[in-house]
Amino acid sequence: MLRALPPVILALLLAVLPLLATWTTVVLTLALAKGLAVLGIVVLLRAGQVSFGHALYFAASGYAAAFLAGSLGGGEVLVLLLAGLATSLLLGLAIGWFVVGYRYIFFAMLNLAFSMVLYSLLEKFFHITGGSDGLRVPRPTLLGMTLERAEFELGLFYLTLGLAVLAAFLVHRYLASPPGQALAALKTNETRLEYLGVSARAVFLGGYLISALLAGLGGTLQALVQGLVTPEMGYWVASGELVFIAILGGAGHVIGAFAGALVYEFVQIYAAAFAADVWQLILGTVLLLIILFASRGLVGMYQDLWRRGEGKEAAP
Repeated sequence: MLRALPPVILALLLAVLPLLATWTTVVLTLALAKGLAVLGIVVLLRAGQVSFGHALYFAASGYAAAFLAGSLGGGEVLVLLLAGLATSLLLGLAIGWFVVGYRYIFFAMLNLAFSMVLYSLLEKFFHITGGSDGLRVPRPTLLGMTLERAEFELGLFYLTLGLAVLAAFLVHRYLASPPGQALAALKTNETRLEYLGVSARAVFLGGYLISALLAGLGGTLQALVQGLVTPEMGYWVASGELVFIAILGGAGHVIGAFAGALVYEFVQIYAAAFAADVWQLILGTVLLLIILFASRGLVGMYQDLWRRGEGKEAAP
């Protein structure tokens, strides 16, 4: 029970923070949206695989929401979210059917190749996608209500927070379920899994689709809160960023996806605000120190501190 308290406390703190400091609303929403995409990477890491192209789903769903919102003159947030999820699901099925037959570097680079194809299309088809300038996303209604910017951002934050909590719970349950255990078996002994009569391809495709849906959900939410989508959302740097955050938070940990995203987003913003000329250097140095001195990520560092605290309490 005590180990479950930190995630609950974190969620409560996040829920209160925008009310105390309104400037954090957008930052937290962006971090949670990115955390959802990172959660998809965590699912793949459970199978011992990593994708350097998952920004494809992040960008594709964002553009799907932008196109739909533009055609509807704004639309409804929930409808746009469903459109983004449907886009990532269809793309995940089409691409996943092909890539799940490969492993390790081949799997990683094939995903990267597909994401760069999408990036090139978004850049070149200027009259449709807006090219490097991107597309503006008209502000939609939220639960049927037309809100001013500040109210919309706050409402979208709480919706994002609720979706993040729900996604974290469902992914945690999935990884602990038989399909999730079968996914982990791909990393340890795929051949034995086949001998048991379980299709490794089907198991991996299921995990891949979940990861694509999570990335798509995050991309749609980012498009809505920014009010803009650009090809950079699908660039290889964005995919690498998702993998980096997963490692920063603690590879394989559900909570680590969001902890890593929150730390990354705040360090990036503060570094850019107070040292505009060298913010990349500051960001890289801070994150490098965390990785060097916390090799198992932020969650691993917390677990080590927890064990030390328990040891001190148990000592006479």
